Amino acid sequence: MNETLYNLCDWAEIEAIVYSEHDNPHSILGAHATDDGIIFNTFIPTAAKVVLHMTKTGKEYEMEIADEAGFFSVLVSGKRIPDYTYIVTYDNGETQEIVDPYKFDSVMDAMDLKLFTSGTHYEIYDKLGAHPMEINGVSGVLFAVWAPNAIRVSVVGDFNLWDGRRHQMSRVEGSGVFELFIPNLACGEIYKYEVKVNSQLVMLKADPYGYASELRPATASIVYDINSYDWKDQDYIAKREKRDCKEEPMLVYEVHLGSFKKPEEEDQLFYNYRELAVMVADYVKEMGYTHIELMPIMEHPLDASWGYQVTGYYAATSRYGTPEDFMYFVDYMHKQNIGVILDWVPAHFPRDTFGLANFDGTCLYEHLDPRQGSHPHWGTLIYNYGRPEVANFLIANALFWAEKYHIDGIRMDAVASMLYLDYGKNDGEWVANMYGGHENLEAVEFLRNLSKVFRKKQKGVLLIAEESTAWEKVTGDVDDDGLGFDLKWNMGWMNDFTNYMKCDPLFRKGHHGELTFSMIYAYSENFVLVLSHDEVVHGKGSMINKMPGSYEQKFANLRAAYGYMMAHPGKKLLFMGQDIAQFDEWNENEGVQWDLLEYDAHREMKDYVKALNRLYKDYPALYRMDFNSDGFEWINNMDADKSIVSFLRKTDKEEETILVICNFTPVVYEGFKVGVPFKGKYKETFNSDKEMFGGKGYVNPRLKYSSEDECDGRENSIQVIVPPLGISVFTCTPIAETKPAKKTEAKKAETKKTEKATVTKKTTKAEKVKKEVKEVKETKEVKPTRAKRTTKAAKESKEEIVATVEETAKIEPKVAKAEEVPKAEPTVVKVESKVEETPEAELTMLKEELKEVVKPTRKKRGRPRKQQLK
Repeated sequence: MNETLYNLCDWAEIEAIVYSEHDNPHSILGAHATDDGIIFNTFIPTAAKVVLHMTKTGKEYEMEIADEAGFFSVLVSGKRIPDYTYIVTYDNGETQEIVDPYKFDSVMDAMDLKLFTSGTHYEIYDKLGAHPMEINGVSGVLFAVWAPNAIRVSVVGDFNLWDGRRHQMSRVEGSGVFELFIPNLACGEIYKYEVKVNSQLVMLKADPYGYASELRPATASIVYDINSYDWKDQDYIAKREKRDCKEEPMLVYEVHLGSFKKPEEEDQLFYNYRELAVMVADYVKEMGYTHIELMPIMEHPLDASWGYQVTGYYAATSRYGTPEDFMYFVDYMHKQNIGVILDWVPAHFPRDTFGLANFDGTCLYEHLDPRQGSHPHWGTLIYNYGRPEVANFLIANALFWAEKYHIDGIRMDAVASMLYLDYGKNDGEWVANMYGGHENLEAVEFLRNLSKVFRKKQKGVLLIAEESTAWEKVTGDVDDDGLGFDLKWNMGWMNDFTNYMKCDPLFRKGHHGELTFSMIYAYSENFVLVLSHDEVVHGKGSMINKMPGSYEQKFANLRAAYGYMMAHPGKKLLFMGQDIAQFDEWNENEGVQWDLLEYDAHREMKDYVKALNRLYKDYPALYRMDFNSDGFEWINNMDADKSIVSFLRKTDKEEETILVICNFTPVVYEGFKVGVPFKGKYKETFNSDKEMFGGKGYVNPRLKYSSEDECDGRENSIQVIVPPLGISVFTCTPIAETKPAKKTEAKKAETKKTEKATVTKKTTKAEKVKKEVKEVKETKEVKPTRAKRTTKAAKESKEEIVATVEETAKIEPKVAKAEEVPKAEPTVVKVESKVEETPEAELTMLKEELKEVVKPTRKKRGRPRKQQLK
């Protein structure tokens, strides 16, 4: 090495490069102009010879070995740095021409860094991670990662023999962000970051912002361009922005993609996103669901975690295909008018060494103090929400799935564990906040910021909280100290209702409060009623197996349960397999047991849920005022002995009112009297006991007209058959009162005079009727055999008497056929209602008695007989 070159070499810097402990290799590697010329430095381990090639002139200069580890240098005269490449001959004899990665300046600008360090760079995923691009006419990949406490960070992969010395990254302006553009790399390259913590410890980390990952158990990130997919859902997105989820039906089908259906081929573990799109959409459309909710599809190492132990927050799991395949999945769902909600896990992350844990040798994403930074029961780590870059990572990630994958909602997992510092911890295992309380103030602020930003940037995309406590205003407005979610899972209802349904019907009366308690707080939040995957695992039993009783009663109980859920205020969610009454618990290693549909009971349950979903969407009262207390009204919630509840679902239109009666015992009630909201017609539009659903057929096939017969504190009532372990739904149509037209004063006076004369005449006729009845009774005492009047005079007399009684009593006869009730095993109870003896009722009874005394002989004309009062 000549003396000038030797003197220009910074040997301390060269040693830092050779020992891979340099955090700014651009300061020494590449081309640097000096007073003596331009010095070119490169570090290529295993290189035997390196030649500097001038691109324009074609001149070549053999570089000198400055360090036997592979550091080469050459001094070329000139003051302007030319375009150049290196021609490298390796120790195995192979030759390669490479573009020097250290000839490119930093891409991240000062504003990017300022926004990121302040926690407000909501498109940071476009800067950090791996991004294919072209710089100065050279294509390659820009890598950037946040690791502020690392001594050195390198990009490693197959392209550089996983040697962390070769592509050492530069710290950008002391920000903690390391960056490097590597020429001639393309999509599909696998890579990791090699993080040097100290002279003895080096770690390999997957890219926190990586768009794709290897199929487990491999854990490397994959370079991928996610901006090339041609979306076809513009119309759907435009409509979504105008919708109000609170006013629309929402039926969510929760899905675990890996076990929705399993391939028959032994060598194929999972279906592809594209294959699943068609299968899932076909079923969801057939059943009438409006949305699907996918259990986490972000990359995770363990199948058994179901996706809740996330290691790749920006990567759609490679189990089912590529990022573009998942885009196709969402796009296809939108074409079928199906919304897609993603399960998202910002509450905790796993300790896997290739993931976020101890990322740069320090607790970068988590808290240092284990009392703040770990979940003792879950074995996972808790995010440090107070660190701006960590909060930025998560908020940007939520926005990322909406922006890049067009998803329609984020369901946030385990929000309660975020809100409480002592969640799942014993005394001494947690640290109080600055006020001495157990609220996680940093997490609260994080959630509020996320809600505000999300609402501003992603109109129409839902934020849904799985929050299991009574934290106030989870769905409240941020400006009113709320958390800003659109919806909240109703975990209280889920626990109470499943406990109630598991009880033997004989003992349900003692648990009646579990059935009705949810209505006490139903309007404190915007709730989603859920029967999720959490309820059908870990020995809890599937939904059908929670139900007590015989085989048939289990299905009847489940029909009643789903019916009550559908009629109860709140949006709805049901986990896959439960709508066909799968007996086995859900197992992520097995598909839904679709073969059960070969059996009548399971096929009928599927048909039942389909009909129930259609009922829900067809009647606005069942969804339009879910979050308004005016949309619900109890008829009777106190009949614990019979385990029957009845209530109304309403809209602002009286004619859209729905009456619901639920019976949670195996007893049939005939002639059951129930109060109704107004005088009108009541038609049973849905009954869970129909034979087509596997029931016994205790239905109300004919229209019911209300009578002015007080019940349940209401002036009007109807009498119905209440099916065993069933639900009946009635439409309510009011009958308008007819008002007389306006009359002139003279006409009114004349009418009053006529009415007075008529009343006098009616009174005279009534007295005549009573007198005749008295005579008849006296005759009956003397002559047991009843006399028959067959003369024309007798007939006219009888008709006159009956007409007079009807006119006096002012009774409009009701005509109805006797209802045929099919035979069934359940106990049948006839409910008799006591009728108060009013003058009107007395006259009616008098009329019936006269009919027995004065009975003309004439042929029947096929008209139904008049109902007799009991």
